[in-house]
Amino acid sequence: MPKKTQRKERETYTISELAREFDISTRTIRYYEELGLLSPERTSGNQRIFTKRDKTRLKLIIRGKRLGFSLNEIKEMIEMYDVAGETEQIKLTLKYGEKKLKEIEEKIKELEMLREDMLSIREILIKRLKELESKK
Repeated sequence: MPKKTQRKERETYTISELAREFDISTRTIRYYEELGLLSPERTSGNQRIFTKRDKTRLKLIIRGKRLGFSLNEIKEMIEMYDVAGETEQIKLTLKYGEKKLKEIEEKIKELEMLREDMLSIREILIKRLKELESKK
């Protein structure tokens, strides 16, 4: 059986490396830093050096944004782990998740109503077009 080689994860990353890996701009990463979502270390030349912790946080931020959470909600959920532990973080995440699910359900209902309206209008227009074409 072939021996598995385990890829060792790096300890630090530059802003450009993270931007490439997550397909986001360096400006976005700097913005997350301004908001306190990330806190990279600095070299003597003032270059940002991101740790594995920062990389994990960035992954959580991107996932949270994709799921529709606000940056404030994401920050609160991430910081809850440091402040109160994993149990409280999970409870808060579930609370925000339930709220987001309700919003999604409402949007689905609105879209279904809009779809029905569009189908009705389409039928009216098709009928009217046929009437006009039959008079020619």
